[in-house]
Amino acid sequence: MRDLSVSVYFARAVLKHAVSRGLDPIELLRRNRISPRLLLEENARISIERFADLQVNTMLAMEDEILGYASRRMPIGCWSMMCHAVIGSDTLGQALARYCRFYQLFEFGVHPCMEEDRDSVRIRLEQVDRELNPDHYLVEMVLFNIHRFASWLVQENLPIQQVELDYPPAAQPNDYRHMFLANPVIFEQPVSQLLLSPTLLEKRVTQNEASLRHFLRHPVLIMLTSDYASNSWTARVRDIVRRNLGDLPELAGIAERLEVHPQTLRRRLSAEGTTFKEIKNQVRRDTALHFLGKQGLSIEEIAHRAGFSESSAFIRAFKGWTGVTPYTYRKGL
Repeated sequence: MRDLSVSVYFARAVLKHAVSRGLDPIELLRRNRISPRLLLEENARISIERFADLQVNTMLAMEDEILGYASRRMPIGCWSMMCHAVIGSDTLGQALARYCRFYQLFEFGVHPCMEEDRDSVRIRLEQVDRELNPDHYLVEMVLFNIHRFASWLVQENLPIQQVELDYPPAAQPNDYRHMFLANPVIFEQPVSQLLLSPTLLEKRVTQNEASLRHFLRHPVLIMLTSDYASNSWTARVRDIVRRNLGDLPELAGIAERLEVHPQTLRRRLSAEGTTFKEIKNQVRRDTALHFLGKQGLSIEEIAHRAGFSESSAFIRAFKGWTGVTPYTYRKGL
């Protein structure tokens, strides 16, 4: 999962308040091996490892775990203390209740609140500072952290009935689908919230103090890259594509491996909001971004690893994905 990438939108969001906190965003980008030029390209993408490092190091430089998105800083160490407060929970329901209660102790403008009824559990963001208009990225960061941390606690990609956001999309819809593990995301709703099945609250927490120590070494990267044996058709097709980039089968060949008719596979991918062509392009793109961050590999070798027989075709495709050539991208690193 570390060979994934994210839209440059998320890097811009991380750095949005850097200047107001007396920091140089160009220096932060370079320190984390991200070319500043990429932030000028609307379609540019950044490897998930580079993005995770950028977010953590920006938080540390700001001394603010909420990246300047509230009127008060959230001191470094709050996330760690929340994890220690939650890790002793027996069930996911108990853990989520403790998670919300912990962050309700802080005055950073919005509070996560959990509400239960017979059909669903709602984890919504309640605005407690009427003078603060929560930025989109603040909302996304809070909901993302809740969902991914909960998934880590039970070692399972927790299904979400629906993600509701009270604003229009700022990045591509596929980026939001990846953020929330291919669960449905809808925009311009009355409130921002996650809707979960009540049955999930009975799941046992499988993590402990020992596993938490490992998690806290780089929680952002772990939450971004962990994949707990997802059985979605998208995940299964992506896995086959990733393992066979050198000799990539067509849709019919992949359908045969999965023991379904090609039309059935096409319909099931469509129901999950994607197509075989999109999956193939995403895996090739993210594989290329991953290897461009490694030293000692030529552009020709990276093109081959990304499933291209000719470097020229790879260069054209890469420029279409990111707005720059692989040579320019690597030079920026």
